[in-house]
Amino acid sequence: MSIEVKPINESWKLIKLRNKNNVSVDILNYGGIITNLTVPDKNGDMENVVLSYADFDSYKNDPNYFGATIGRVAGRIANSKFDLEGTSYSLESNESNHHLHGGTRGFHQMLWDYKVFETDSDVGVELQNEISESVDGYPGNLKVSVTFKLKDNDELIIDYRAISDKTTVLTLTNHSYFNLNGNLKQPINNHIITLNSSYFIELDKELIPTGDKVDVSGTPFDFREGKVLGEGIENPISQNEYAKNGFDHYFIFDNQNEDSVILEEPNSGRVMTIKTDQPGIVIYTGNNLDNNFELAEGKSEKYLGVTLETQSSPASLEFEGFPSIVLKANEPYQKQTSYKFSIVDN
Repeated sequence: MSIEVKPINESWKLIKLRNKNNVSVDILNYGGIITNLTVPDKNGDMENVVLSYADFDSYKNDPNYFGATIGRVAGRIANSKFDLEGTSYSLESNESNHHLHGGTRGFHQMLWDYKVFETDSDVGVELQNEISESVDGYPGNLKVSVTFKLKDNDELIIDYRAISDKTTVLTLTNHSYFNLNGNLKQPINNHIITLNSSYFIELDKELIPTGDKVDVSGTPFDFREGKVLGEGIENPISQNEYAKNGFDHYFIFDNQNEDSVILEEPNSGRVMTIKTDQPGIVIYTGNNLDNNFELAEGKSEKYLGVTLETQSSPASLEFEGFPSIVLKANEPYQKQTSYKFSIVDN
């Protein structure tokens, strides 16, 4: 096991965590960004399985949120406003009329304090920040920490902790784009997803939830028994078309704390199993990517990565029956998502 802290510039540091199996993850203290995640394939070849930029400056004002820690609220807040305990709050509109992923002053654009640690079975880094309510328009001064822990069983665990001095809204996630082919050899259409979810949330043409929960049965959104991503991407129903012929949808888990999501890539044999205590997940298939972005392995392209954003739902601010994002004053926010990597030799 090893930890290396590499200076990128005067304030940015790259924290490189490596376990005994040579699995490694690189994390920037700017944005809490995962810039590299290297795991073996069935032949033992070590390759990167997340999208990352060719140069670090590209992470500034990144429209794709590659690898970033997202907050205060992951997802879209309709019309950039919400009511809470009798008070109306207006936020920055950074996607048409809507507020996306915490706005331009969100967690993905912040410099974080960091503290590295090592035990007998893992290495890690804890990122810490304090956000004033005057910074981003949300109620409450917030103390937050995000801890990345790489274990010797090839499991990456992310723990999210926060507390606010006022009742506020909060749901945090990581926005890594996964591609288990390794080193971006091809798009993610051949990946198989198994998802513990019977309902997805319908979207309107601006990708804002309509308030309807849709049964996945008989639709391209039914991943309960496992489905190749390309089958859904290529299915021309309105929900896919709204998301530019792909997925950008929230799924509610049937059961939490189980193997909530399994992502497999048959050629490499790589498997990633996600466990989380979050109530749901956004699956986004890189529908907006094009060849204008220089990545570590070359030009970007559509469907080159899939995000698996475990979180609650901002739709709960408008509609009943959705996983709430309200955090009461002085009550702790504690969430965990783990990513376990393994091999199946097909």
